[in-house]
Amino acid sequence: MTGRLQLRVPAWSMSIAAMLLIQLSNALSVGVIEQIGPAGTAWLRMCCGGVFLLLLVRPSLRGIRRRDLPALLALGAVTGFMTTFFLAAVERIPLGTAVAIEFLGPLAVAGFASRRRSGLLWALLALVGVVLLTEPWHGEIDLLGVAFAAIAGVCWGGYNLLTQHVGDRFAGISGLALTIPVAAVFTTVVGLPQVLGGAFDWRVLLLVAGIALVTPVISFALEMLALRRMTHSAFGTLLAVEPAFGVLIGLLVLSQLPSPVQLLGVALVVLAGAAAQRGGTRSGRDAPGPVGEPQLG
Repeated sequence: MTGRLQLRVPAWSMSIAAMLLIQLSNALSVGVIEQIGPAGTAWLRMCCGGVFLLLLVRPSLRGIRRRDLPALLALGAVTGFMTTFFLAAVERIPLGTAVAIEFLGPLAVAGFASRRRSGLLWALLALVGVVLLTEPWHGEIDLLGVAFAAIAGVCWGGYNLLTQHVGDRFAGISGLALTIPVAAVFTTVVGLPQVLGGAFDWRVLLLVAGIALVTPVISFALEMLALRRMTHSAFGTLLAVEPAFGVLIGLLVLSQLPSPVQLLGVALVVLAGAAAQRGGTRSGRDAPGPVGEPQLG
């Protein structure tokens, strides 16, 4: 069923849907951050998401080989800390700005992985758009927030590479169902103390559970399915659209009004993302068949 869905739905549309859902969940998390902190919010999202995925997917542990463990553990770690550091950034700087800075991670992956000069040109154009979105010349930005977003970007770059690798190895989204609980375990040390020290009650838990159903469950699943059919370069540079979505969701949900210069940056990153998608579908030779599914192509 998953294989038929992937063949019918274009990979780029799954990526776009995932980006919108991720930014919506991040915006909705702002109220929770005020109650239990960014690390507590990220940890609860991973815990709830892990429970949902284990119940829905029921991945088989017998199919895990010893050589699969490093990738699963690494993906779980970068997923958990990517969310944790990003929410810490959102607590201090606008959502669109945080996404723009974080985007530098997958942008670097796209540039290094590209085999064509045009791939580097589109990445550079996206970088110009990122600079316009951040407006560093104003000198009013929170440096700690910038640092948190940059660390999240490093994790995001690793997340893209590892998600494609794990997605190739395991059928459907079973790899995701294995890594999100690992993410919860890794972030317990920073998340649990904030939850215990914050204003936690059942209403917060219900809200976080709803957000977790959006991200990581639905959105990360869409990303994993898309990455199995796209190159690192195409997917990484397509993500240039995500800062634009961050600005849009920040405006609609958090009333964070972008400046005219930031709107110009949005236009540049959208252009770069659309251009980079051309020729970015992975062939059957590039994508090894996952366990339990036939080789595509």
